[in-house]
Amino acid sequence: MHPVWRDHLTATSTRIDEDGIPRFPEPAPDAKPDCRLFDLSHLGLLAVRGADAFGFLQGQLSNDLRELSESHVHWSSHCSQKGRMLANFLVIRVGETFYLQLPAERVPDLLKRLRMFVLRSRVTIDDASDDLVRIAIAGDGAAVALSACDLPVPEFENGLAIVGEIAVVRLPGPTPRIEIIGPPEPLRAHWDTLKTRAVPANTDAWTLLDIRAGIPSVYNETADTFVPQMTNMQLIDGVSFHKGCYTGQEIVARMQYLGKLKRRMYVGEVESDAPPRPGDALFSPDSTSQQGSGTVVAASPLDTGRYALLAVVEIKAAESGEVRLSEGGPPVRLEAPPYGFPVEETATG
Repeated sequence: MHPVWRDHLTATSTRIDEDGIPRFPEPAPDAKPDCRLFDLSHLGLLAVRGADAFGFLQGQLSNDLRELSESHVHWSSHCSQKGRMLANFLVIRVGETFYLQLPAERVPDLLKRLRMFVLRSRVTIDDASDDLVRIAIAGDGAAVALSACDLPVPEFENGLAIVGEIAVVRLPGPTPRIEIIGPPEPLRAHWDTLKTRAVPANTDAWTLLDIRAGIPSVYNETADTFVPQMTNMQLIDGVSFHKGCYTGQEIVARMQYLGKLKRRMYVGEVESDAPPRPGDALFSPDSTSQQGSGTVVAASPLDTGRYALLAVVEIKAAESGEVRLSEGGPPVRLEAPPYGFPVEETATG
C-alpha cells in the first residue's frame, strides 16, 4: 500500500491489518445502504510494459489482447502446461501499459513465473500494487455518486474510461460496481468525496459481490487446480478460442472442442459452524470421480453461520441435488450464476 494512501486511511480512523488490508468501522445507523465504498488493497496489480509487451502477453494469457481498447477491459488467465489456471485476473490497457489485477497473494508467484518467459523480449514486468490506488463504489446509487467526482461512468459492463492518469472500470454483476484506479493524490480526493455518499465496506463484502456476479478468483489454495472452463471463464469473456497458441492452450482447446465439460462453477449457500475456505472439498454420494465431487472457489459470510460461495462441482453431482461441505458436512444449495449456462453446455455435462 502506498504510504500516502495508508496515511490517509489511518487519518480517517481506519484500521490497517498487518497484511495491508483496511478494516473499516461499522457504518452509522443512518448510513445509506444502497451505496458502498471499497478500498481494494487486497487486490494486487502487475504492470507489463515494453516494445514486445503485447506479443509477450498474447503468448501467455488465455484471452485475446486485440479485444482490449481504451473503452473495454476483459478477464483472462495464465495457465500451466496442463491447462490449469495458476492465476486469473482483470486486464486493463492504459496507453502502452497492460495491468493485470488479481488477488494480492498471487502476485509474487505470477510475477516470478511470467518473468521466466521473458528471455530476450523487450518487456518489463513489475509489481505496481503500491504505485496505484484502487477503490470502488457499488450499489444502485454508484453512478450518481461518482458524478460528484466529475468522472465518466462507462455505459456497459467491462467498459473503460480514461481521464488523465485515472482509469474508471465498470465491472459486471447484478449489483452495479465501478472501480477507479489512479495515483494516490487524486484518488484521495475522490475517496473523500465518495465517502460522503457511500458507506465504507470491508473485503468480505467485495468478495460477496464477486460471488453473486459469478466472477472466480484463483487463490494460493486453488492454483493449478482448474481448467478455465471449470470456473466459467469462457462465459465471462475470459478465454479466446481463436487467438492461437498460449501456454496451456492445447488442453483448454481440447476441452472446448473434443471433450465434455464435467465440472462447472455454481453460486452456492451453506450453513456451517466453520467458515468455508477456497480449496475446501465438497462431497456428493452420486460422485464417481476419483478427484472428488467439487471444490470451493471463494466464500463470504452472509450472517452468523451462513455463507455464500462459488464452487466448482461435478455437473452430475450438482444436478442430483445432494452436495455437502465435506463428507457428512452441511448441505450446499447450488444455483446457476447470473449469466446462466448455455443449453448446449448443459447437454454435454
